[in-house]
Amino acid sequence: MDTGIQPAAGEHAGTHDYCHWHKGPSGTARLVNIVERQSGPPVPLYACAPCRDQRRIPTRLEAS
Repeated sequence: MDTGIQPAAGEHAGTHDYCHWHKGPSGTARLVNIVERQSGPPVPLYACAPCRDQRRIPTRLEAS
């Protein structure tokens, strides 16, 4: 059942199991952008392989 409630951008931050583009679970999500905010920590955005391919989204290199 779709409640229409969208998770906050920071709710799945740091995990690779959520795609911010199709707004759903993913096993192939990778860090693609980090959104800087004036207040609070930066928000990492993840995209799954199909969304990256379809939208030609490059991945960011994650810090080791």
